[in-house]
Amino acid sequence: MKSNNEIEVEIDSIGFEGISVAHLDGKAILLKGGALPGERVVAVITKDKKNFSEGFIKEITLKSPNRIEPKCDFFGTCGGCSWQNLEYNEQLRWKKQHIEDAYTRIGKIEIQKIENVLPSIDIFEYRNKMEFSFGSHRWLTPKQINSSEEYIKNFALGMHYPGRYDKIIDIDRCFIQPEIGNQIINAVRSKAINEGISAYNYYKNNGFLKNIVLRFSSYQKAVMAILITNPVENSEEEAFAKWFVNELPGDFDTIKTTYWAVNDKQSSVATGIIQMSNNYDVLQEKILDVVFNISPFSFFQTNSVQLDIFIGKILEIANLSYEITIWDLYCGCGSITLPAAKQVKKAFGFELNNSAVEDATKNVKNNNISNVEFYQADLHSKSIPKLLNSVAKPDVVIVDPPRSGMNENLIKHLLKIAPNKIVYVSCNPVTQARDIAFLNDSYRVSFVQPVDMFPHTFHVEVISELIKK
Repeated sequence: MKSNNEIEVEIDSIGFEGISVAHLDGKAILLKGGALPGERVVAVITKDKKNFSEGFIKEITLKSPNRIEPKCDFFGTCGGCSWQNLEYNEQLRWKKQHIEDAYTRIGKIEIQKIENVLPSIDIFEYRNKMEFSFGSHRWLTPKQINSSEEYIKNFALGMHYPGRYDKIIDIDRCFIQPEIGNQIINAVRSKAINEGISAYNYYKNNGFLKNIVLRFSSYQKAVMAILITNPVENSEEEAFAKWFVNELPGDFDTIKTTYWAVNDKQSSVATGIIQMSNNYDVLQEKILDVVFNISPFSFFQTNSVQLDIFIGKILEIANLSYEITIWDLYCGCGSITLPAAKQVKKAFGFELNNSAVEDATKNVKNNNISNVEFYQADLHSKSIPKLLNSVAKPDVVIVDPPRSGMNENLIKHLLKIAPNKIVYVSCNPVTQARDIAFLNDSYRVSFVQPVDMFPHTFHVEVISELIKK
């Protein structure tokens, strides 16, 4: 296969990031373009390598019966919901398949059964946190390019085009956030354009507006809105920031608290140093009758209505009792630790992010829970065994690391501690399978329960029970 060659193939499977996988003469072909398993396509090869080829889909000649019409006008351009064209039950089936593939092919792990994925209660308007970016370079969709309409090209508020930090897709409606979020970003966009406030230029690191972060509480039915900017350079920019903080809540009854933060780095990361707030308040969310405070930049699971099911399943698999001690590694603000603490003798939480630990400590006091201790610590450091050895040995360890998985230092120490059970929670079955393979000589995987927290994406949470051999 040569570059720019056209071939006709049948799609075998779908992978991460919406990649479609086909095979020709035993060679894998990875294709962009959103084709589904069972569909026949005409594809254009862009790269031909020894073990696989890459390309894009020019035309779908035979469609799958599982294909549905995506709700979003930006599907296929915005990379956020790469499976929105796939019927939901099929999404769940392929998420389970990805887990099976990771465990058997990558981890070489023997496992009797992986349970079916627990579906999300809501498949739209489920996200409790959204990050939108401003940009001075707008990415136009093919539909927009082919229309006769004139578009503002030096201002956009929406999502980054996949793989591009400089290009922003201007989005007026996102279906995975609550509708009030769309109303807020549209109001902010209109105000900024009318006032002539500049959007961020990634190359020059100038332009005032950088990000809007919206956080939603299903428990309080409230919104936190955060504006992130470059440092102020004129009175108009300062006036806009003050409008956002003090006047925007007057237009939306559900906005409980607002913040303005400054990030002067050449970065699209939506965080900054807080300059102003209308009340410096937090949002609250409830999980299994534990109320959590959520500060502007702290981590919290993104699907609130699914949390009782998700956390409840983790605790069920852990099989807790009042006679045992648990550790919760990568505990965040304590979303697993605190509900678990109500069912055990003692709980310890360990987390790198200092603000998350501060939130966790406040959540302990607010909920009158007395048998928990939290530690701010880098679980990947070589010195972590010293800290872990200073607290009570656990009967059960719950591990919920970032997508990159656990560090080898931590895995080796877990093997030395040898708890009776490890409950490994992960949103990345690939790194989870890799880590479990390191534990495989001492632990067997007895139960695997996936939970869908991210409808219309390839992401899935996986809860695995590891029992000491």
